[in-house]
Amino acid sequence: MLFSEVFSRHYRKVKAIFGLTDVLLVSIAFIAAYQTRILLHFERVFYLDFRVGALLLAVSALCWVAIGYWFNVYEKLDSAHPRVVLRDTFQQCALGTICLVVAQFMLRLDLSRPFVALFAVYAWVLLCLFRLNAARVIGAVRREFGTAHYVMVVGSGENARHLGEALERSSDYGIRLMGFLDDEPGQITLAETYPRHALSELPELLRRHVIDEIIFAVDSRRLSEMEEVFLLCDEVGVRTRVVVDFFPHVNSQVYLDRLGVTPLLTFSAAPHDEIRLLAKRISDFVLAAAALILLLPFMLLIALAIRLTSPGPAIFRQVRCGLNGRRFVFYKFRSMCNNAEELKASLMHLSAKSTAFKIPNDPRQTVVGRFLRKFSIDEWPQLWNVLKGDMSLVGPRPAVPEEVELYKTWQRRRLRMRPGLTCLWAVSGRDALDFDTWMKMDMQYIDTWSLALDWKIILRTIPRVLTGRGAS
Repeated sequence: MLFSEVFSRHYRKVKAIFGLTDVLLVSIAFIAAYQTRILLHFERVFYLDFRVGALLLAVSALCWVAIGYWFNVYEKLDSAHPRVVLRDTFQQCALGTICLVVAQFMLRLDLSRPFVALFAVYAWVLLCLFRLNAARVIGAVRREFGTAHYVMVVGSGENARHLGEALERSSDYGIRLMGFLDDEPGQITLAETYPRHALSELPELLRRHVIDEIIFAVDSRRLSEMEEVFLLCDEVGVRTRVVVDFFPHVNSQVYLDRLGVTPLLTFSAAPHDEIRLLAKRISDFVLAAAALILLLPFMLLIALAIRLTSPGPAIFRQVRCGLNGRRFVFYKFRSMCNNAEELKASLMHLSAKSTAFKIPNDPRQTVVGRFLRKFSIDEWPQLWNVLKGDMSLVGPRPAVPEEVELYKTWQRRRLRMRPGLTCLWAVSGRDALDFDTWMKMDMQYIDTWSLALDWKIILRTIPRVLTGRGAS
């Protein structure tokens, strides 16, 4: 277990340090690149007015930090493999440089290309030098200028020992394990040897020693017996934490919530950050509305082509399962003959998927429909579903209720995310993938979801749709 997993609040401070360091190093790189460019006696004289230079420097620093947070670069700098650090830093510098070039065009400036190139190289070198030594640098700063954080662990079982080992590995961040509280005699030996105190000694320990925090790593059945210990810690103001391992095989995120004054320990197997989910919904609404306005003339022409080439309505309506199994009416351009649903039973044996009904070169497709499906144009009406909130731009594809009835238990978790127009497997093979791979990639999306991941999927979807790769 990493330091960031044990003390996330402390880790936010480390992320802030990385962000501030980026501002400093990017500023140094900017000034160094400018001075180097001046010393290079090229034919073209390059000069930046102080106000313009300060503005570009501020934009660069802000973009570098924003990109670092957006792509979660700062979350792994102290523990990542050097290759990962070099790769992430290169990506951040490349995107930061692009932002600088965009700012140049917006401000109608004419920056020297050697200056921009030098800035990108200097920034990458300086950031890499710092980040490859980040753990040692931050540890040294904390040792010299920070205060140690003293922790005791209640319990002596396997969980308590694992927690003690994690705390030992966090020593570079100022964490100091003082010992264990348990009624059994003796000592506990990990990387070092620690005393084991009886719980009855806690009042005296609190009087004689600095103890910032006490972590309870005991069996859940013992917690009720330790009410007096909790009350004592609360009375003297010592922070307490409880290791939640009541259900060891549960992979959900665990957090504390409140209903009025009642505390609730919450297990969430899907994204639960309301702020980020709200940002996702706002971006869905804005982009879907803009897309519908831009595509409306083309959609009218497509609808006309469908009506002229085959009998039946232009829009196909079907009930699908949305967020947490909610039913909604799903829209798409009709790409098959009007009685396609009636023919489904007789063609079931041709399905290439174990649960979802998918037929390569489906004989029910119309001539226009085959073109619409190849380039995913038939999906355009779902922008209305996105606008209404039934769907999102990115998320697991919505399934029909009959398919959901056939899901295995673990597969039903894909319903815990709002369904989308495109998804992770759609940009990784599309219809060429088998059904189980679909499901596993949907779970991967749910477990690793972020706003940045949504944008990566959207950007990867565009070339696949334009080329029609993987569609059937």
